[in-house]
Amino acid sequence: MSDRIELYLTCPKGLEGLLAEEARQLGLTEVREHTSAIRGAADMETAYRLCLWSRLANRVLLVLARFSMSNAEDLYHGVHDIDWQDHLAADGTLAVEFSGHGSGIDNTHFGALKVKDAIVDRLRNREGLRPSIDKLNPDLRVHLRLDRGEAIVSLDLSGHSLHQRGYRLQQGAAPLKENLAAAVLIRAGWPRIAAEGGALADPMCGVGTFLVEAAMIAADIAPNLKRERWGFSAWLGHVPALWRKLHDEALARAEAGLARPPLWIRGYEADPRLIQPGRNNVERAGLSDWVKIYQGEVGTFEPRPDQNQKGLVISNPPYGERLGDEASLLYLYQNLGERLRQACMGWEAAVFTGAPELGKRMGIRSHKQYAFWNGALPCKLLLFKLTPDHFVTGERRAAGSNVDADAEQLQQPQAKPAEAARLSEGAQMFANRLQKNLKQLGKWARREQIGCYRVYDADMPEYALAVDVYQEWVHVQEYAAPRSIDPEKAQSRLIDALAAIPQVLGVAQQQVVLKRRERQSGTRQYERQATEGRFQEVSEGGVKLLVNLTDYLDTGLFLDHRPMRMRIQREAAGKRFLNLFCYTATASVHAAKGGARSTTSVDLSKTYLDWARRNLALNGFSERNRLEQGDVMAWLQAASDSYDLIFIDPPTFSNSKRMEGVFDVQRDHVELLDLAMARLAPGGVLYFSNNFRKFQLDEHLSQRYVVEEITAQTLDPDFARNNRIHRAWRITLR
Repeated sequence: MSDRIELYLTCPKGLEGLLAEEARQLGLTEVREHTSAIRGAADMETAYRLCLWSRLANRVLLVLARFSMSNAEDLYHGVHDIDWQDHLAADGTLAVEFSGHGSGIDNTHFGALKVKDAIVDRLRNREGLRPSIDKLNPDLRVHLRLDRGEAIVSLDLSGHSLHQRGYRLQQGAAPLKENLAAAVLIRAGWPRIAAEGGALADPMCGVGTFLVEAAMIAADIAPNLKRERWGFSAWLGHVPALWRKLHDEALARAEAGLARPPLWIRGYEADPRLIQPGRNNVERAGLSDWVKIYQGEVGTFEPRPDQNQKGLVISNPPYGERLGDEASLLYLYQNLGERLRQACMGWEAAVFTGAPELGKRMGIRSHKQYAFWNGALPCKLLLFKLTPDHFVTGERRAAGSNVDADAEQLQQPQAKPAEAARLSEGAQMFANRLQKNLKQLGKWARREQIGCYRVYDADMPEYALAVDVYQEWVHVQEYAAPRSIDPEKAQSRLIDALAAIPQVLGVAQQQVVLKRRERQSGTRQYERQATEGRFQEVSEGGVKLLVNLTDYLDTGLFLDHRPMRMRIQREAAGKRFLNLFCYTATASVHAAKGGARSTTSVDLSKTYLDWARRNLALNGFSERNRLEQGDVMAWLQAASDSYDLIFIDPPTFSNSKRMEGVFDVQRDHVELLDLAMARLAPGGVLYFSNNFRKFQLDEHLSQRYVVEEITAQTLDPDFARNNRIHRAWRITLR
């Protein structure tokens, strides 16, 4: 092999420029950038140095040969012609990685087999010895990259990817790879800040990847100093003396760096489960004197280094990939921005995010932005100078002081309200409408002693939300936007609304829960949205009810049926009450409160019946209140008892493993009502409602029964502006 070699270094997408700069500093010449890679010329000493010191590369590949090929035979012969006896013993182990396609190779597995066969055939000796395959820890790892008819054959000098430093055996749910974390630190200016003796703090440190990478940069520690096995360890071309020299130099630099007074590097993490794994990672890296990790919330973050040091605040907040994450993430970013403005004056800050729209809501102007990729996810690094002239000013705030006094008293939360955040123009427009609604509905709600009601329901079409107050909590449902709406605009408007809601309604940010409302199919209508299991007690018409704002699409209390429940309570005295499709049996609780002789509640869902049992028990109702699990249609066909008061509020459709077929309210309502009316006692009343917007009651029913539509009587002021929320009828026997 000649003294000059060609090297090909791979890296995460977006790091090519940074890697090229780093590689030049480490001795690579004639550097050229490619997608997710760079290449250049070097000697063996530079190749070893890149393996040891590159903080950004994934792999260091030594190019053995390049040749043109047009088919699989060309591939075999081109690989076979390489002097493999200079690189691998006949009884050694081998792994082959193949990338690219074309020239008759459309399957990478087939290409890798051709390469393997060529190497094995070249090395098979007279005694029959031949290399074997070891995909995990081979003596030699060979890469072949096929690019527009050219085959590039390389040896992997690094072995396992260089981002695997060896200290991070425990990680969080969405970890950054170590080389990406190092790249973010370099772009954020940490090498300069560290050289000046600055501090570093991460308010959401997870298991400490930023902290460890930052300490290794500051202490001049080669990122792969502790790696024991390399891709060149068993390579026949390896020069151990040269490697030992470079490794000893790196050891000496690390010892000198660690002997200096440590910089102040601190991480804070809210999840107590990540604290010890993070500390373990720091200890494995040998940096316990430099890096400390504590439990702490973003809302109380305040770096306090010695002697009023300034430095860098770095953070990789969650991006939000689960349904309903937007609310919590918006408030997280707002809190982070608030803490940076209040507690980090004079510092620099870097926020790495896959949700740059949220970064705009922090109340600070970024002076630089860099594009990155975290795997397949496009991300941005936002850099901030934490000085007053970079803080966002001049934007209007929501005017909470002008809220109607009665509404203000009604909405007074038990928790401390969020501090007023700066609102964008769109957020202020939404806030004005929400405040107007609150003023109009506040007096009514207080007068009627109603603590749970709808305060906004897509009043402005561009803000397609329903906002419901549940005493000191707020439940927000985002209606799925039509395909004609730009998803980015819809997301921006949602974030605007979420910014305004805590201010106008006077609730803490963590007491706003967001869900997305769209038509559910199959059994999805019953699926859990989350698993928090957090129930809250609310009151309505003298009864107590349990709601769950997080775990299901619906909360357990249909607010639009409040007038119907109150009507049932008024009419239930001494009557036998039947509640079909009872859901959480809130109507049964009202009937029992009104003095019903008995209540029977039927539903197919065991989950909802358990919830119903808790609702009844919460009010001291247990005897004479039956809960029946079953398919309503089948249950009615088998029933023999009569009832004086029946309430039916079926779903638009229902599909369950426990029932045969699918219930469709439009198709099946005649059979349902006939079965139910057969169970209605003389002089009794059946109330029927549903929320299928295209529903049409069969006109022949009025020939058999007295049918009166009472929809207008079942809409309170909070739903009066949406008279299609449901339809309701009063039905009696002729």
